[in-house]
Amino acid sequence: MIYKTKGTCSTQIDIDVEEGIIKHVSFTNGCNGNLQGVSRLVEGMKAEDAIAKLRGIKCGFKNTSCPDQLSYAIEAAMQND
Repeated sequence: MIYKTKGTCSTQIDIDVEEGIIKHVSFTNGCNGNLQGVSRLVEGMKAEDAIAKLRGIKCGFKNTSCPDQLSYAIEAAMQND
C-alpha cells in the first residue's frame, strides 16, 4: 500500500504487511541513508512491535518524524492485510 506522510521531509511510504509481519518498506524523499536503515530494521518484524518502538518519535521541533509516520503507515497497512 502507499501511505502519504504528513509533516515530514519524506512524502510517501510504500509498505507491505502480510499476516502481521512487515515484508517491505521504502520511503520517497527524506534522509535516504537513515530511511533505508529504518526500513531494513523493521522488515521481518511483527507490525505491533514496530509500531510500539516507532510511535511518538519526533524530529527536531516537529510533532512527528519519518519513523513516527511509518508507525501510522504500518497501522494502515495492517487494516488492509
